Amino acid sequence: MSIQPSEVSVSVDRDRSSLFVPPSTQDHIKGVLSAIAVLVMYGDYQCSQSADVYRLIKVIGRQLSVSLGENYLCFIFRHFPQIQMHSHAQRAAEAVEAAAVQGQFWQMHEMLFNYQQELGNGYLVEYANNLGLNISQFLQDISKKVYVDRINEDIQSGLYSGVTATPALFINGIRYSDRWNIEQLMAAIVTANH
Repeated sequence: MSIQPSEVSVSVDRDRSSLFVPPSTQDHIKGVLSAIAVLVMYGDYQCSQSADVYRLIKVIGRQLSVSLGENYLCFIFRHFPQIQMHSHAQRAAEAVEAAAVQGQFWQMHEMLFNYQQELGNGYLVEYANNLGLNISQFLQDISKKVYVDRINEDIQSGLYSGVTATPALFINGIRYSDRWNIEQLMAAIVTANH
């Protein structure tokens, strides 16, 4: 799909929103970028709907892996902390990035969505400790705000793609705007290339 100049601004017709920054190896990826369906989620660790949608995606991913093959779906998570509503969202995103550098992005990602009500600094350190991370490195990275730019890049790419709230999903670059249920999301993923 080619983008017309009139579509570059944030589109009012949300159904036609396109992903501004294409998936790349810079993203946090589960699967392969060459998958038939590439699902990009903008999420906030303190947003309960983000957690619910992530759990749906995990179930769908397992089902598609069994029925259509392991490389059918590629899942990408991008940060979109809504700091005006969620006081711990930014720090949680920084904690995940600090864990990523130590090879534990998805493990920390899971932990934060599982314990969404407990995202204060003490909890983040506890989770890092449970994952066996180097705590002094983890704390140093967070206190120096090493990953703020990385998170801001995700936020900017979301804003350019018309994201205003979480969760926001893009399937093969096109905004998903149907209901957040397993049947409709699965159907959208399976028919994305047809």
